[in-house]
Amino acid sequence: MYNFNSGPAVLPAEVLQQASEAVLNFNNIGLSVLEIGHRTDWFVNVLEESKSLVKELMHLDESYEVLYLHGGATTQFMQVPLNLLDEDETAAYCDNGIWGSKAIKEAKLFGNVHIACSSKDQNHTYIPKELSVPQHAKYLHYTTNNTVEGTQWHFIPEANVPLVADMSSDIFSCEFPFSKFSLIYAGAQKNAGAAGVTIVVIKKGILGKVKRTIPTILDYRNHIDAKSLLNTPPVFAIFVSLLTLRWIKKEGGLKEMEKRTHQRADLFYETLDSLSVLEGKADRQDRSLMNATFLAKTPELEKLFLEECKQNGMVGVKGHRSVGGLRVSMYNAMPLSSVQALCDLMKTFDEKYS
Repeated sequence: MYNFNSGPAVLPAEVLQQASEAVLNFNNIGLSVLEIGHRTDWFVNVLEESKSLVKELMHLDESYEVLYLHGGATTQFMQVPLNLLDEDETAAYCDNGIWGSKAIKEAKLFGNVHIACSSKDQNHTYIPKELSVPQHAKYLHYTTNNTVEGTQWHFIPEANVPLVADMSSDIFSCEFPFSKFSLIYAGAQKNAGAAGVTIVVIKKGILGKVKRTIPTILDYRNHIDAKSLLNTPPVFAIFVSLLTLRWIKKEGGLKEMEKRTHQRADLFYETLDSLSVLEGKADRQDRSLMNATFLAKTPELEKLFLEECKQNGMVGVKGHRSVGGLRVSMYNAMPLSSVQALCDLMKTFDEKYS
């Protein structure tokens, strides 16, 4: 099987092997990783090593804290403004796709939202190059990679306010100046592990500035004080994240991940651009290196292409239900050979139907 799912996504083979062994016997202690107490040294060591690896890979100092939280990135759409934005204050948001739009909707429940830029006029097929960010904005929020629309920010937006980023689908895929951000969040199920946990990286100095009372479980400061153990964490998902982070480091870190990211994307897009019955959706300069979106010339050809993918063991190629079309996701654990197999199928399909 070739797994092109957008998430939960492909994991490294050795991570799957190590995780499966731990389900039966974690570190040879005679218990499953599914059974160990979350406050035991067994798990606390897993959690602390995971957080340490996140900071190591991101080159972050002690002014940042790493949290492992429940609720997915969707909960962060609400938790970010709840902690950072008062009712009479304004935050700037980039509207570049479905997830950015959802984040905007939630932020409006807690304060004022200024749209710094939008690609809605062209169905979010490009990334705007000019932004309008008020000087008094509490922060600027954007989604670094748009999984549904297949676009990606290949630059960091200029703003003299704290930066907040949803990096769910491209975190750890390349070297990046993470220290330029005040808050980063990402669902782990694409590049950083299995579904069920969200990584949140916070510059601690931005907290504690809103006047509202924040519910205990939603206050980042409480999670920091409790070292991500405010309530029972998703033990297994955090363990798989640890295994994935170890794998990234062992393979050469973010420098090597970036090299592989470009190899996969270059191979796919060079193939796509050579075909006549399949074509890309996103503007070429803004194409995502993680999620390639494309179309067949006719609905009939799309059905035929999806059927051929199915027959060849290629799953996850159908586009998001909200936009249709076709999509392949090429995350860190995707072997280049899988992309090559898909490109070979695309070429054969094109020869057959062009």
